[in-house]
Amino acid sequence: MGYIKTTVLMAAMTALFMGVGYLLGGSGGALIALVVAAGMNLFAWWGSDRMVLRMHNARPVPHRDPEGLSALVDDLSQRAGLPMPAVYVIDEAQPNAFATGRSPANAAVAVTTGLMRSLSPEELAGVIAHELAHIRNRDTLIMTVTATFAGAITMLANFGMFFGGRREGGMGIIGTLAMMILAPMAAGLVQMAISRTREYAADKAGAEICGHPLWLASALARIQQGAARIDNNAAEANPATAHMFIINPLHAHARDSLFATHPATENRIAELRKLAGATARPAPRPARQVSRGPWG
Repeated sequence: MGYIKTTVLMAAMTALFMGVGYLLGGSGGALIALVVAAGMNLFAWWGSDRMVLRMHNARPVPHRDPEGLSALVDDLSQRAGLPMPAVYVIDEAQPNAFATGRSPANAAVAVTTGLMRSLSPEELAGVIAHELAHIRNRDTLIMTVTATFAGAITMLANFGMFFGGRREGGMGIIGTLAMMILAPMAAGLVQMAISRTREYAADKAGAEICGHPLWLASALARIQQGAARIDNNAAEANPATAHMFIINPLHAHARDSLFATHPATENRIAELRKLAGATARPAPRPARQVSRGPWG
């Protein structure tokens, strides 16, 4: 998804934000919401990636870390034709990962300690390649912007419970209740639709970057197993960021549906196995091996 789709999405989120402001405070509320939305657009463009990393208490990994994670990201970035992103680790037992940043030159990849403990070097390479695909496809800006706006729209809609709504023309409590229900739902549907389509594309591109689709397929199966039984407290506290992760950290149902943030893992694995083909040969190990280090 490129900059044109990013602009369209930001405009749609802004319009929804203004609509909520109108229901809360009439024309004056819509004007205030427009000003606030303009500021949020600017903030989301430049700073939402750092905000998401802070939400999940991510800590930077040194360029020459003894475990070799940074070196692995560097190698795969070169294969993907990308500048090396910043690398972060999240002290979280649930195996998972995400990428963020407004452009390939200002990107970051974050993995959990649970991911480092759970995966083989090949599987970890597949996950990193998937996240680099998001960066190369410029999905990361949309992910951070939608996370910021969805959270803000939900928060603003909840204000209706306290202020009661003042929409000109008089919808009263009916308009307020409709806004409180429909506005967060609309914002969530935007997130979910984007997330499902981008995951399939990133799976395919990530398999091409790491050189073997079955590395990523195996990683997805292992991450799904871990995510289904281990809570991610930071993600539960910030559900608007759930669509950024490689596997839904909130224990979503296994079917592709309108309200799912991610495609079914079984469907993603099936597509990767098709990509690998019946004649796929065992691939060489990653150029850089990652030590389990303090995570093992």
